[in-house]
Amino acid sequence: MKIFSDELVAEACKVQHVENLSKATIGEVLLVAQYLENKTGIPFIRMDQGSPGLPINKYGVEAEKRALDSGMGSQYPAAAGIRELKDAASRFIKAFINIDINPEGCVPTTGSVAASFGSFIATTQRIPGKNKVLFIDPGFPIQKSQLRVLGIEWKEFDIYPYRGKEKLSVKLEEMLKAGDIATIVYSNPNNPAWICLEEEELKAIGELATKYDVVVMEDLAYFCMDYRHDLSHPGMPPYLPTVARYTDNYILMLSASKIFSYAGQRIALCCISDKLFKTHYDNLASRYKDSGVFGVTLTASILYMITSGCTATTQMGYAEMLNLSTEGKINFVEDTREYETRARKMKDIFCRHGFHIVYDTDVTEKVGNGFFFTLGYGNMTGEQLLLELMYYGVSSICLSTTGSLQQGVRACTSRMREELYPVLEERMAAFEADHN
Repeated sequence: MKIFSDELVAEACKVQHVENLSKATIGEVLLVAQYLENKTGIPFIRMDQGSPGLPINKYGVEAEKRALDSGMGSQYPAAAGIRELKDAASRFIKAFINIDINPEGCVPTTGSVAASFGSFIATTQRIPGKNKVLFIDPGFPIQKSQLRVLGIEWKEFDIYPYRGKEKLSVKLEEMLKAGDIATIVYSNPNNPAWICLEEEELKAIGELATKYDVVVMEDLAYFCMDYRHDLSHPGMPPYLPTVARYTDNYILMLSASKIFSYAGQRIALCCISDKLFKTHYDNLASRYKDSGVFGVTLTASILYMITSGCTATTQMGYAEMLNLSTEGKINFVEDTREYETRARKMKDIFCRHGFHIVYDTDVTEKVGNGFFFTLGYGNMTGEQLLLELMYYGVSSICLSTTGSLQQGVRACTSRMREELYPVLEERMAAFEADHN
């Protein structure tokens, strides 16, 4: 039987001003779940917000403390970032991706959200007529919210039926041939589906990006967290798959939030290819009255206007973690592998009680276990499933809010705790009994 009544859930929605729970944002789902927990004292299985659920990396904290003690906090940081972090980022990228990016193109941002916000502006303004963004969905809903703020139009498609180089190439060419796409965006591993684009697919994206002069924004928030392959050894293959091997038109976004559990410090990197960084665009020069050099405009005329740079001492913390990773003194992949264990245990429970994994395969492999996974149940729509799970004390978000055309919900493993597995088992047994 249900844990929370229809009336109580409706009360929570009314009090929290959530008009339609089935179409709720992550923040709205979070508010309803918190209200129900506080009202009843009954804990939720929280699968909604993708906030790190592991201890913060101590080496970053210690480096920040040293930087504060040195008096670094008294000075404004340079807009382009401190030299220590820029150099560390360049070495880290070489060690784990095996591509070369000059330190000048490694620009710190206050989280990848700021990196994407600024990059959307620069990429859609560089060439007249190329002013739209193409999302390879499913994806991070916040990025579309950014485009609403900026007034930038976008196109999108769900990659589910277009896996593999041939199918993806045909679909991408169909979307790009009009000539109005400035930017392609995706995350890899994927939020919310945890699918991973394979080398041949990335090659297709890169080749077409070059052909149509489109900038690829590759969101690497879950850097090297495809636990099916050991990507944890710096300077040794296998290296992280990336579009950067197949085009010079790319921006990589590297966040400290998940791989170092450093989310509260809001630090990331916007890593711009050497060629793109140095390319001059008349449109940018005319608009910003600056050099019109892409990397300089993005850094000094756009990103600086958003956040005025990043906290210098936090940059020192990030630099320390990157350096220690590059030197093999810490292993951030193993440090985060707990998410793989949680996903496997949670999937086992759900699947035993009639659920199925929606995005279940990549091109050549079964989808891995990690920070996110996707769930469907029979012929329920995603909206129905989200609402039904709430009655049983499980919060999630609907796949439709991520640009997916598939029916189901996104599950995040970050807030799962050992003592909650028996609770989840009991609740899903009740769910199955009521919905069989």
